[in-house]
Amino acid sequence: MALIPQLIAAFSFAQKVPYGKNAAVGKYYDVRGIKLYVEEYGSGEPLLMIHGNGGDMSAFSENVPCFAKKYSVILVDSRSQGKSVDTNPFITFEQMADDFAELLHVLHISKAYVLGWSDGGISAILMAVRHPDKVIKFASTGANVTPDASSYADPNGWPGSKNYYEQNKNRKWRTAKERNAWKMFMLDWEQPNIKLTELHRIKCPALIIAGDHDVIADKHTRLIQANIPGSQLWIVKDSGHGTLIEHADTFNKKVDAFFQHK
Repeated sequence: MALIPQLIAAFSFAQKVPYGKNAAVGKYYDVRGIKLYVEEYGSGEPLLMIHGNGGDMSAFSENVPCFAKKYSVILVDSRSQGKSVDTNPFITFEQMADDFAELLHVLHISKAYVLGWSDGGISAILMAVRHPDKVIKFASTGANVTPDASSYADPNGWPGSKNYYEQNKNRKWRTAKERNAWKMFMLDWEQPNIKLTELHRIKCPALIIAGDHDVIADKHTRLIQANIPGSQLWIVKDSGHGTLIEHADTFNKKVDAFFQHK
């Protein structure tokens, strides 16, 4: 589900560390034909954090300080977003999941905990499906597994997206920025297309999260959780799509407890 720029702008990050712009630790890694921008913080077991559509690693500004106390936090700008440029005209969730698995390999990390938000939550699910040996446990908040009307909580959400698609599908985009924005819109218009039988194959512990006022339909979130064997469900009260920001302290404690539970 698209994490639209307006949603990101609605939150104010009181950052002591400029996550996503920290030249002291930022590095580029060659991964599957592109360069992924990465920043790492803390020490301990590895924890990969994956942001949503249209965002970048700064989405986790309210979470990194907590998790970096006991984990080696790996922040990454997904391809075509943030500082990770990809000029290819198309993008898929499977492609991104493969990127993250390969990134762990490049970093000499055998497997990691994974936390994903929105589109990043979709990537976390697909990592567990496609690269089960790379995921210790994962927490996914605000994810969907189909791109149709059934995943929208707002009855106007799907018609609005359809209207935007119809108005722009034949448009000739002039700049690289415009073309990239359309590519990212099309990602969520056409994808994901994760079959329930694929969710059945997930073996690692999973925590499926959504806000009680999320843009993702409650029944859709529950469908995801019901089809991942042994998974847990957490519906965050008084929260929209930004569970990890709107209720950062509670979110950090709950997800950490899930990761630490043996």
